[in-house]
Amino acid sequence: MSSFVLSTNVVKPKVLLKEATIDSTIVKESTILLERYSKYKTKKVSHKLDSLLKKINKIHDFSGSILVAKKGKLVYENQIGYADFRNKTKLNEKSIYQLASVSKQFTATSIMILKERNQLKLTDTITKYFPKFPFKNITIQHLLNHTSGLPKYFWVTENEWKKEKAPSNNELMKFFETTKVSTFFRPGRKFDYSNTGYFILASIVEKISNMSYSNFVDTTIFKPLQMNHSFAYSFENDTIRANQLMGYRLYKGWRHLKIPNTINDAIVGDKNIYATNEDLLKWVNGLKSGKIISKKSLELMYTKGKNKYGRKIPYGFGFRIDAINDKKVVYHYGKWNGFSTGITQYKDDDLVVIVLDHTSYRSIDYLNKQIKSIVDKNFDS
Repeated sequence: MSSFVLSTNVVKPKVLLKEATIDSTIVKESTILLERYSKYKTKKVSHKLDSLLKKINKIHDFSGSILVAKKGKLVYENQIGYADFRNKTKLNEKSIYQLASVSKQFTATSIMILKERNQLKLTDTITKYFPKFPFKNITIQHLLNHTSGLPKYFWVTENEWKKEKAPSNNELMKFFETTKVSTFFRPGRKFDYSNTGYFILASIVEKISNMSYSNFVDTTIFKPLQMNHSFAYSFENDTIRANQLMGYRLYKGWRHLKIPNTINDAIVGDKNIYATNEDLLKWVNGLKSGKIISKKSLELMYTKGKNKYGRKIPYGFGFRIDAINDKKVVYHYGKWNGFSTGITQYKDDDLVVIVLDHTSYRSIDYLNKQIKSIVDKNFDS
């Protein structure tokens, strides 16, 4: 495969930008096939997106990857920048990114898997599984829709957790039994985005399945879809894997510093899924195929929730729901420890845009819209 070198100034050393398209129409990894449109069909859009990558790398310090798929087939996939700035190791298609809050869709799907197995109901309360949990009448559906009113666990760990070792999900659930914090509002009254709710959902998954969250998502989602480079990671309990990226921030406009782990980085469910961009396309395609959960369950996840007064909220189960020009958009963005991520599905256009970065890029939403505009103008399937 040919390649070309991206020229930069002294501030940013040269990075390699690989050619975005290839001659073959099928790329095979294990037994899951990722289909690609031909190089001829994608030549124009690839050129435009390559230029966009170079621009955001040079001007905005973007160091990451972009993937675009139409009707489940790859239109464009490329990356730019460094995986390790000190050693000048370049990013490649096997680089594995922390998904931050995009991880929530895996937690929500795990709950739906258990629901389809008749192992839980959406009307079940937290206290059914954790009887000593101090906040009553909060259901699984409240947690999924972010209408629980639960306090922020970040505040609890940063202000009340006194141990040096960061808490696991199980340890934090037990610690909540002793905390004096209060809820923000009574369950169901309104929408309030909550990382706490999704760490608790992951804890419920562990309780019911008698498996770690990591093992559950691996056996029920990653292995069936052959997402061979995806995993849940807890820094206190797991070892760093090959191609697993660290997050960076820019210091004094030129130096990239690694962002260290925090007291909240052993918690899973609200964050801490790692994946490659190709694995994420397998994920979107796998959900659509009905292989992981039924299409009825998926439709419920892609439907706006409601508060107790019947008012719709902009969130389903693990996905944000919006409309642009009366066309449905299902998406989620994430931001954590230098990682900026996004998976956007333009449902009416059957278009998927995946953006992954690990240098604290701040404009995922704007970049996503730029990509969509370029694809609309330069690609016709």
